[in-house]
Amino acid sequence: MAIFGSIEVVKQQVDSHKFKAAFDYLEKVLLTDSVENKRLLSLPLDAFEKVELNAENFGLEQVYNSKNKEKCFFESHKQYIDVQFILEGEEIIEVVNTNSLEIDMPYSQEMDLIKYKNKDESSRVVLKKGDVAIFYPQDAHMPCVKVKSSLKVIKTVVKVAV
Repeated sequence: MAIFGSIEVVKQQVDSHKFKAAFDYLEKVLLTDSVENKRLLSLPLDAFEKVELNAENFGLEQVYNSKNKEKCFFESHKQYIDVQFILEGEEIIEVVNTNSLEIDMPYSQEMDLIKYKNKDESSRVVLKKGDVAIFYPQDAHMPCVKVKSSLKVIKTVVKVAV
């Protein structure tokens, strides 16, 4: 089941050992004078950079403009749990159990990705600056959806090995 909220609240709800590298990294991202914060804030629009955290976990630092829902898709992963963190901007992430969706693109082990056909019935989470959401393998999620208007989003997604 997806979990979302402030870092402090979400940290209390998960296995501190399993998510240690993710939260250590996110705490550095929040420090305005840290290498991680400066690196993420310096990325240009449409950047997508992989950052190794340790042997099992990595981050995907990215900058993009949020989009209309029609241009987004539901996805899920088998090998990694997503820890999505918004440093700047806001977006809607829709979430629904994978069992209630029809597969659009079968599982790609190389990309650790399953894509699903869109569905109208889903839960919506609005993530704003400083918010984090965790999506487990059964949580199909549709990130990048604009809230009211398209905004620049600066985000990192930490991939935590299942």
